[in-house]
Amino acid sequence: MSVPLTAEDVRRTTLRVLGEIAPEADLASLKPDVSFRDQLDIDSMDFLNFVIALHEALQVEIPEADYPKLASLNACVEYLLARSAASRRA
Repeated sequence: MSVPLTAEDVRRTTLRVLGEIAPEADLASLKPDVSFRDQLDIDSMDFLNFVIALHEALQVEIPEADYPKLASLNACVEYLLARSAASRRA
C-alpha cells in the first residue's frame, strides 16, 4: 500500500514540474488561485507535458476530461489529493 500524499507533497511536486516545463517562470510569485496559463507562458503542449509529468511523479491517473481541473496550483493540489485518495481506496 502506498503512503498517502499530503497537500505539501502535491504542492512541492507541482511547482517542481512547472519549473521543468517553464524554467523561466518566477514560481515564487505564482498566485495559487490564478490559472497557470494566465500567469505563465505555457502553450497546450507545455500543459500536456505538465499533466504527464504530474502523473509520472505522483502515480495518479488523470483522465483527459479532467485536465481543466489542473488549471491553478490550488486546483492541482485539491484534485490530485482527491484522485490519490480515491485510488488508494479502490
